[in-house]
Amino acid sequence: MSRIASVLFTPSSLLVIAAALNLSACSTYSTGLASSGPSRALVQESVANQGDSVNVPGIQLVDIDDTVARRILSSQKQQLFSETWGTTRKNGFLIGSGDVLEVSVWEAPPAALFGSGVIDPRSGPATTHVTTFPEQMVNSDGMINIPFAGQIAANGQTTHQIEKELIKRLKDKANQPQVLVRVIHNNTANVTVVGEVASSVRMPLTPRGERLLDALAAAGGVRQPINKMTLQLTRGDKVQALPLETIIRDPKQNIVLNPGDVITSIFQPNSFTVLGATGKNEEMNFEAQGISLAQALARAGGLEDSRADAKGVFIFRFESPAAMDLAGKTVRMTPEGKIPVIYRLNLKDPATFFVAQSFPVQNKDVLYVSNAPAAELQKFLNIIVSAIYPIANVASAANSLK
Repeated sequence: MSRIASVLFTPSSLLVIAAALNLSACSTYSTGLASSGPSRALVQESVANQGDSVNVPGIQLVDIDDTVARRILSSQKQQLFSETWGTTRKNGFLIGSGDVLEVSVWEAPPAALFGSGVIDPRSGPATTHVTTFPEQMVNSDGMINIPFAGQIAANGQTTHQIEKELIKRLKDKANQPQVLVRVIHNNTANVTVVGEVASSVRMPLTPRGERLLDALAAAGGVRQPINKMTLQLTRGDKVQALPLETIIRDPKQNIVLNPGDVITSIFQPNSFTVLGATGKNEEMNFEAQGISLAQALARAGGLEDSRADAKGVFIFRFESPAAMDLAGKTVRMTPEGKIPVIYRLNLKDPATFFVAQSFPVQNKDVLYVSNAPAAELQKFLNIIVSAIYPIANVASAANSLK
């Protein structure tokens, strides 16, 4: 028995046994060993074989190139506030129903129409009289009522326009009348700021023309990092959002506000998940402004040289049909109207490093790097060697006992 063992377990015979076992298991080692996920070949094979009884494909496998990256960027392009609402500033401050106004009328001596008015001490010896009428709210019809002038339309007017109309109506009744209209309570020209701000606020607008960032400052600023915040503007039946960083960097997006605007500060912790042969496997947050695939790979610690397949970098995503080239194709969609897509990147090609700088990562993406075939083979050999050498040690011990 010891003689047989000494023959079987010489170093050269061990290599022969390992090679034989390796050859016998070549077809199964990649699926039988522990792995961080499917190999590149398995991903491609599963996509090629999927489909239903009417041959409507489900998951799409798309190679990332410059054309694909440009199409996705075009589909994700956000319309700017300046493009939707323009940058023209409205002239003046418009009165609305519900605003409270104060009207004062000055008359040159001898003051006859409003003779009971008090003498304006600022007028000097000319004894000009001023009459200040009780504060009144613009009614639901948009009107105010002034003695001897009657009903005056105030809704949609500026204070200057109301003053001119009053002077016109009092011209033949009062002596050289001069009129001043003041807004005592602004109840209509307001904007509302809510969301992730220090304090929600209803901010009144003035003739100065307050802008988006003015309203945000009035609410005490945002409660989260600026690079993770989005400002949503609701104006009438239109709703649009932009990253706060974009508004800060581009003054054109800091548009003038209109009465009734609602500004919502939204905290968007976008994230993607990294799996496979990378420096670290975890969920990673990224900025509302977005990041590229190259940045995502760098944040994941890059590919592990010892086991990563540079040809097997995948992005798993539920994609919008607008970002896909579906000419003449019928594909299966999710109930939400999305298409399951696997984007494949070949980092063996130097040109793809340029494409990776423009390919955008989206919220909820899964970035997966498959193991190289050689890494799987090395795992199998390690198992064989670890199984053989204990037997060799036993045989060596048996020989020593002869």
